[in-house]
Amino acid sequence: AGEEEGATLVEFAVVLSIFIFMIFALIDFARLGFSNVMAEKATEKAVRMAVVRAPACPDVPRVNQRGLIGVVSLDLPNGTSCTARTGLCQDVGTISCNGSLDNPTAQLIWSRVRPLLPNTAKPENLRFSYTYDRSLNRVAAAYTPIVTVELASLRFDFISPLGALADFASNSSGSTLGEGFTFPAMSASLPAESIN
Repeated sequence: AGEEEGATLVEFAVVLSIFIFMIFALIDFARLGFSNVMAEKATEKAVRMAVVRAPACPDVPRVNQRGLIGVVSLDLPNGTSCTARTGLCQDVGTISCNGSLDNPTAQLIWSRVRPLLPNTAKPENLRFSYTYDRSLNRVAAAYTPIVTVELASLRFDFISPLGALADFASNSSGSTLGEGFTFPAMSASLPAESIN
């Protein structure tokens, strides 16, 4: 009878440890999924805010300049669409920068999206890009780029001891289970809006 009780206790301990491991795994992976959805929402919110505010990057032009061909295209008045002639407006390409609390726009956006992100998030995880699109712009008018906000290198840390439980269950050491997870980069883009 004593051997049966001992066997029952061993079986109970094995089943209980597997059950606890599964509970911790469910909680952490639910948090991971929730954090991923919230990070996507934060990215969407950040781009919606960025399109109506001053640029978060330095060197983004405020006004469209005539391109080299545009200089000789004086027959086209200011306000003409940049699509009227190739090279009519200066193509500034894409201007990008990481979020910085030194920039008022980035600081405001960061303060609004920070509560949606994991505790490990920093302003530098936000990357702002302003891309020239000639169909959105007019000669000598306010520069209207495509604004992209990317959330990159965002790390999620598990709170449960999954790695320690895995090491204990497998009688080994050095498991990377439960150490953390880096989200794939996510981004959202919208055309800038002139608030003038």
